[in-house]
Amino acid sequence: MSDVTVEQVGFHRLAPKWGWFVALGVIMLLAGGFALGDTVLVTLVSVIFIGAVLIVSGVFQIIHAFANKGWGAFAFALFCGALYIIGGILIMSEPVQGSIAITILLLAVLSVGGVLRIVMALRHRDVGGWWLLLLTGLISIVLAVILYLSLPWSSLGLLGMLIAIELIFQGVAWLRFGLSLRQMR
Repeated sequence: MSDVTVEQVGFHRLAPKWGWFVALGVIMLLAGGFALGDTVLVTLVSVIFIGAVLIVSGVFQIIHAFANKGWGAFAFALFCGALYIIGGILIMSEPVQGSIAITILLLAVLSVGGVLRIVMALRHRDVGGWWLLLLTGLISIVLAVILYLSLPWSSLGLLGMLIAIELIFQGVAWLRFGLSLRQMR
């Protein structure tokens, strides 16, 4: 009888794709380094980009509403499209205020992403480096708490810094995970 578990057999099917995990780790490390270089710029660019996406989405929502007038939700679709456009304009015209709103959203993303990585790490303890995924999940949750406690003053510079730190730690974790899969081949 072999000592190989069912989980390890699944990893052996994943092991030939180790390079994808390594590439993901390297790209995330590079992106994190770039973001760390100018955290305020990363914050402002993120806020302005999100505002632009809201405007474009709102325009298409309104176009969709007029294209499907007979659907019965015309007024609702028109209203939602208008809200997207107004929200996008407000965020883009006041990126500092927009950064506060987006910082709250980031807080939620860090919390959920952290919990999911913790669960993933605990499910894959048979792979070397699993503890790094656990660590990045815990770091994401700690960063979310720090962010919450320092609102609203932290929203401009800290948002970019948190994005950079998150990218760097995820990059290290995925790089280590991929190299561990390589050893399983």
